[in-house]
Amino acid sequence: MNHKKNHLLLLVGSAILILLALFTPAGRAIFLPMFIFLPLFGLFFLCPFLLTGLNLMYCFLKCKKGKSRKTALAVESLTLALGVLLSLLLAANSDIQFTADWTVPLINHQMHTPVWTPAWPSVLFFMGIGVLGYLLLRCLPLKKTPPLVIVLGIASMGAGMVVCILWIVQIFTLDGIECLLCLLPLNWVLIGVKVIREKVTDWKEIEETEKRRFSNPVLEFLNQRVMDCASWPFYTFLLFWPIAGLCLIVLALFGQRPDNLIRAWTETSGWNLSARISPPNVICDDHYLCTVAAGGHRAFVRPVRMGIRRGHPIVVNRQLCIANAFEQILMEKLPGFHGLVRKFYDTFGFPIARRIRSPYLADMIYVLMKPLEWIFLAVLYLTDARPEDRIWMQYIPPLPSKSLLM
Repeated sequence: MNHKKNHLLLLVGSAILILLALFTPAGRAIFLPMFIFLPLFGLFFLCPFLLTGLNLMYCFLKCKKGKSRKTALAVESLTLALGVLLSLLLAANSDIQFTADWTVPLINHQMHTPVWTPAWPSVLFFMGIGVLGYLLLRCLPLKKTPPLVIVLGIASMGAGMVVCILWIVQIFTLDGIECLLCLLPLNWVLIGVKVIREKVTDWKEIEETEKRRFSNPVLEFLNQRVMDCASWPFYTFLLFWPIAGLCLIVLALFGQRPDNLIRAWTETSGWNLSARISPPNVICDDHYLCTVAAGGHRAFVRPVRMGIRRGHPIVVNRQLCIANAFEQILMEKLPGFHGLVRKFYDTFGFPIARRIRSPYLADMIYVLMKPLEWIFLAVLYLTDARPEDRIWMQYIPPLPSKSLLM
């Protein structure tokens, strides 16, 4: 009876909380953000580290066939699915410009790509070989698979693991969210170790009569050499090099250089394996929405020149010049109203602008500011005798004084 009474009280209390959250202003202000924030916090911040810890545990914990093996496989599947999603979200919201090589000048806190862009096909190809090896080991039934095929799958998966290790060494840092991009490659390495360990353990339990053989004498000779799983690490190491060589030949047919897998990490700037020094970033005042919008993709926001704001060089496009010229008109014609507008923008505009670091978000701000840009331009043409001159003069550095010239 006590248990039923406690359960009933818990249900009633939960119902009251839900009603308060849905039908009272204070409840909506307090509980609804919690209901939304807590699941998102768990999904994006707690789950990755929890799954990483579980995968690390399964690397050393012997999982027998049955429920524990199914649990480990579920953790593995969730890690890969959630890891890809979170990595894409992190990459889209980080300061890393994955299409900008070390020679490209960047803005503010932006960072160059950690992989040399001409070598991306080589890196992705080797990673794809690793995925194929993983699928081979996971999908083929072990009793019907020759050991030579298993060793080939392990060697292929090792190619992807090598790429993941290079990625971790390249970008790992304790400063910034970039280190979170190491989680998926780290888990891939842990999963690879776990899968290889499982296959070795299961192979030992298979009876000799159930192991498949080849009719071809050459393949059967190789098959017999790898029949003992204790020799798998040695033969995996031997097979890795022919696989890597075959991959390089295929990549060469598509215009990739043989040393691209090395240059992918060294032809970069600002990372652990980088061998290049990039030009300094252009400082852009990211407190202003129009200035942020000018930092979008060049083909979209159409920068026209460099300018100076508060002693720092900034990227200038026509939208930014029109907005600043309009503010000048307000200061000259309606100083009181300008003060109110400036106070409103300082309160609401600054927090938004500070969070815009992606060029895609800057492109979106550029589009959203277009109607205001047209209104500003109309006001300039109605109130200024030479509106285009005023627009063009924005952010041009002042000329040095006569005393300096003399």
